[in-house]
Amino acid sequence: MTSAPIRILGIDPGLRRTGWGVLDIEGNRLIFVGCGSVETREHMALASRLLAIHAGLGAVLDRFRPAEAAIEQTFVNKDGVATLKLGQARGVAMLAPAMFGIAVAEYAPNQVKKTVVGAGHADKTQIQAMLKILLPKADPKSADAADALAIAITHAHHRGAAALRMKVAGA
Repeated sequence: MTSAPIRILGIDPGLRRTGWGVLDIEGNRLIFVGCGSVETREHMALASRLLAIHAGLGAVLDRFRPAEAAIEQTFVNKDGVATLKLGQARGVAMLAPAMFGIAVAEYAPNQVKKTVVGAGHADKTQIQAMLKILLPKADPKSADAADALAIAITHAHHRGAAALRMKVAGA
């Protein structure tokens, strides 16, 4: 008897563009379901941009009904204001699945690259090349959507360890 596929939402948070990618895992098979991005306009007030991200991801969650979600951890850069804004977008992106009762696993950017490409310092073109191999039906229209699919693939490979970490942390 085979078990039902498990649907995973990967999220690549960003204030300008938050990428999302949905895939099903069935045993060790990865099946592309959909991907895209939620875009905001720079002239919008910060609160309006965060609301747009939340509403956009809420629509994705409502449409695709994933069982699990994963997001990329924020890296800290030299621009403190940009890092803070990214953190706010990331918080909203984590809140959306949580409001649907879905736990959100977190992965470091290097772990995503290493899982998908085999090297922790891969560039975007290497990730996109591997996505074509791993998910041949996927056609992400932005780097953010491609990154979100890579995050979902990472979760598919590491979900057992992530669930254990969340359980230990009391999530």
